[in-house]
Amino acid sequence: MLGVLFGILAAASFGFNSASARRGVLGGTPLQAMAISMPLGLILFLVLAGVTGQWADYSRLGPGAVGFLAAAGFMHFVWGRYFNVRSLAAVGANLAAPVQQFQLLLALTLAIVFLDETLTPLKVLGIVLVVSAPMYILSRRGKEKAPENPSEKPADEPPAKREFRPRMAEGYTCAFLAGVGFGSSPVLIKAGIGDSGLSLIGGVVSYVAATLAVALVLLAPSMLAEMRGTTRASLKWFIYSGVGVSMSQLFRYLALGLAPVTIVQPLQSLSVIFRMVFGYFINREHEAFDRYVIVGILLSFLGALSLTLSAEIMTDHWDLPGWLADIVAWQWP
Repeated sequence: MLGVLFGILAAASFGFNSASARRGVLGGTPLQAMAISMPLGLILFLVLAGVTGQWADYSRLGPGAVGFLAAAGFMHFVWGRYFNVRSLAAVGANLAAPVQQFQLLLALTLAIVFLDETLTPLKVLGIVLVVSAPMYILSRRGKEKAPENPSEKPADEPPAKREFRPRMAEGYTCAFLAGVGFGSSPVLIKAGIGDSGLSLIGGVVSYVAATLAVALVLLAPSMLAEMRGTTRASLKWFIYSGVGVSMSQLFRYLALGLAPVTIVQPLQSLSVIFRMVFGYFINREHEAFDRYVIVGILLSFLGALSLTLSAEIMTDHWDLPGWLADIVAWQWP
């Protein structure tokens, strides 16, 4: 139960992070967002690992575990976060969210292959819903697109209504690539910390590896010049984003230390609801809140919910007919 609670808190924190990062990239860049927010997470994990005394248990992590955790840090904090912020800049958090749910498919596949976890009918239903959400948005967007002929647009339409023009190809490509990073990292984390309970020291290893990778990038003069060009407004929102993502990763590492990947990763997908709520208050004029976008987000949420439910929960709380109970209880492999 505690693992589920941490998973939900991770999703809420990540939703706030996405809304804040979206506001920051209105005048900033993905590199600035990544480089500013990452040290905050490293400091948080360093302090908490020291307070809880996990530094004394670092030797329990063998070379293989350290390698898995370092790889998780690169895939999530460098690869995933960079492409996530690029997708936010291109299409906004609401349009990017359903595509990033493809991370579930990768996470579940890797968990089944490498961690001996199972696939159930409820997870199959969740996969179908997750895949359907972005397809629905794209199909509806094609039908409901505003006319391109300026003469067909109302003459008195306020400029703000035409301000946000998403770059769909770039945004969806980057959202998918971000999903690859976010989807592979939970399995790498679980492989690294296992049942050791060393979630905080595992987070330190991941953050150190990611921070070193970003530091190497910043050695290039052009990248350093880009960082120096950060505006004060963007800096503020990137710091907020850093706090949000740091808390999200703290709760996520704690959750993965207490619950299976197939529970924690779907719960992370609840962030699509939280990012929509935070986005409404922070980025209302810079996000898509069309009805079909909200329907697509809700479809992906239902998919995440289906992926979260286990056969035991269904059979313990509902009096299912025998034939339906047999279907729900099926698992593979």
